[in-house]
Amino acid sequence: MAEFTLDCMGEACPVPLMRTEKKMTELNVGDVLVVAIDHSCAMKNVPEWARKQGHNVEIEEVDDGEWEVVIEKVK
Repeated sequence: MAEFTLDCMGEACPVPLMRTEKKMTELNVGDVLVVAIDHSCAMKNVPEWARKQGHNVEIEEVDDGEWEVVIEKVK
């Protein structure tokens, strides 16, 4: 298992989602991607997409208006 970070701070939708989708294709099952975001639209869209794909998702608010979406690739 490896952990990767994707910095999407300052990026508006749909860029964080597109970057997350692309990065997830590069990961192996069991790998974790931590997506740093500060856009409320992405905070909704990225976890929603990941869950629909069947991945494990956790959201952590690291600061006011800043989140880390932790996605574990399961398939």
